[in-house]
Amino acid sequence: MRDIVQRGLYFEEFEPGARYLHRPGRTATEADNVLFTTLTMNTQALHLDAAFAEAQEPFHARLMNSMWTLSTMVGASVMQLTQGTLVAQLGLSDIAFPHPLFAGDTLYTESVVVEKRLSASRPGQGIVQIAHTGRNQDGTVIATASRSVLVRRAPEEGAE
Repeated sequence: MRDIVQRGLYFEEFEPGARYLHRPGRTATEADNVLFTTLTMNTQALHLDAAFAEAQEPFHARLMNSMWTLSTMVGASVMQLTQGTLVAQLGLSDIAFPHPLFAGDTLYTESVVVEKRLSASRPGQGIVQIAHTGRNQDGTVIATASRSVLVRRAPEEGAE
């Protein structure tokens, strides 16, 4: 019997231009919002105070904490892309939240491999640029982010 371990992609397996659809989606709950917001000491009333948020233009509802949205979007990509092959997350950039996410909405994430290059200073590793997009159940883009990761190269034949 052969053991197969779930893992992300080695550097060589990332294909620039490839798009990964991460499923299942994640339905956001009020509990997610309150827990994440309080754990991170974010006192923004738009996340915690229903009466306050309902009185605010233009949404009249509590908004999901955008950092929850970003964290969940990146987290959704881990199993397919970086589980066990990631050395380090190098950075996030170009983060945008063009539309709010509300409790009850479902977040679907997709990732596109933008480019990759071997690391000049770390033999056996490479740098991959990934563009993440989060959409709600209607297909509306609710978040985007660019991510740079350092990943392992595939082990040499027989070394695994």
